[in-house]
Amino acid sequence: MGTPYPNPISPAQTRIGWIGIGVMGAAMASRLISAGYSLTVYARTPSKAAPLQSQGAHLADSPFQLAQRADVVFTMVGHPSDVRSNVLGPNALLSGLNPNCVTVDMTSSHPALAREIFAAARAKDCWSVDAPVSGGDIGAREGKLAILAGGDASVVKWLAPLFEIMGKVTYMGPAGCGQSCKIGNQIIVGANLLGLSEGLVFAERAGLDVRRFMEAVRGGAAGSKVMELFGERMIERDFRPGGFAEYMVKDMGMGVDVVEEGEDEKVVVLPGAALCKQLFSGMVANGDGKLGTQGLITAIERLNGK
Repeated sequence: MGTPYPNPISPAQTRIGWIGIGVMGAAMASRLISAGYSLTVYARTPSKAAPLQSQGAHLADSPFQLAQRADVVFTMVGHPSDVRSNVLGPNALLSGLNPNCVTVDMTSSHPALAREIFAAARAKDCWSVDAPVSGGDIGAREGKLAILAGGDASVVKWLAPLFEIMGKVTYMGPAGCGQSCKIGNQIIVGANLLGLSEGLVFAERAGLDVRRFMEAVRGGAAGSKVMELFGERMIERDFRPGGFAEYMVKDMGMGVDVVEEGEDEKVVVLPGAALCKQLFSGMVANGDGKLGTQGLITAIERLNGK
């Protein structure tokens, strides 16, 4: 079978392609450039690539052209539909990718699509890995993301030098398993965001100093990574996005509505995730879909008449 071996990944010989230069994608791509890798970017709005170009990134005119110039192509876009159009659509990545090259999707997307891309890549003697991440904009900037990888285990291992620049990778199993892991991650994150939001709103209504409240409980069972990442932001009303609230509607939906895809036989009853999806959907309906996920506290405040 065709594999990228025996050539090890190195800045001297591994060409990187990148699609998706939002808040997180740009930070992740920047870390690869800083590590010495040659990086080519495709952006629907080319002017948004200017900061990366100032670091030395090259610009491609299309996903097809980018794929022809790269050995490993990363995608970090918004929705499964964006993944499909960039990877499988006309003039897309797989139509331009050379044999033995790899596409790595770091978008939070659907497990069924990850499996479809893997099959299409193998039909072209290429490889694909689904590797969504958790850790937000801070994790992206600091290279401390949790990377949840699905696909061929040996290819994930081969990609380790690149993953290590962005965070810590855990191999979850065959194609689609990385995406399933991310859905489970988001179910937990959503529940933690909801609990933190309600706790802070309750503390304020009870007349407590909310900062003192958070300091008091963070060392006990109520403490969480979500509190460390977002607690101060909620108090400061800093709703700048690391991940958009509207994306949580997508992520919660892939957990709650997974049977609608027709592949999975078992219905998983997730009342907490369903509630979180509704609350984030309410934010979107109120025009707040572009707030960071920590903006969930505004939905709880609104329910309490604030």
